[in-house]
Amino acid sequence: MTKRKAPAESSVEENVYKVFPNDLNSEYTVFGGLVMGLCDRTALIVAERHSGHTCVTAAVDSLNFLSPARAGETLIVKAAVNRSWRSSMEIGVHVAAENSHSGESRHVVSAYLTFVALDERGKPTSVPEVMPRSKTEKRRFEEAQSRRDQRLANRSPG
Repeated sequence: MTKRKAPAESSVEENVYKVFPNDLNSEYTVFGGLVMGLCDRTALIVAERHSGHTCVTAAVDSLNFLSPARAGETLIVKAAVNRSWRSSMEIGVHVAAENSHSGESRHVVSAYLTFVALDERGKPTSVPEVMPRSKTEKRRFEEAQSRRDQRLANRSPG
């Protein structure tokens, strides 16, 4: 059976979240767990859209906080499928904090998450192959394989 293929741009998602005072930690910046949850949820939408199946988070390869976000800013969470394998997919996430008044935005978080697609019995199932087209998509496609190789090399036996 030939594996299905899907263009990388067909599985892209953007969500926004307005930051309020109750979203802040003791340093008056956005609570990191909130941003982690936004990354996971947005990446899940991308994984399920790409695979056509229920998906679960299998790994977070990295989640880097680059700059704090504050109350009143809007978080813009963008996620896209970078690469897929048999039943897993790497989703890249970029979070920006935007000042709604000035329009200025800055990059606050980058993350890479791996999801596994499940069939109706809860078992891993095959997903469409990613077809990168743009130069950026091709770069992300290649870098995803390097991250996967590293992740598999770091797995402890058993």
